[in-house]
Amino acid sequence: MSKKIAEVGSIIEFHNGIKGVVQKVNENSVIVAITENQTPLEYEGNRTVVNHKRYIVVS
Repeated sequence: MSKKIAEVGSIIEFHNGIKGVVQKVNENSVIVAITENQTPLEYEGNRTVVNHKRYIVVS
């Protein structure tokens, strides 16, 4: 079974509590606009890059 790759507009979860909307899909990663952060981690500009192996697609 292969892992589902996010598409632009998908909501993903990563780092056990951070959710965001995918802005761009690259070959090995996605660029995410963070919408919910339940962790002490902070992201400058509320955007980050997440490897395909490091997230799950929520919706």
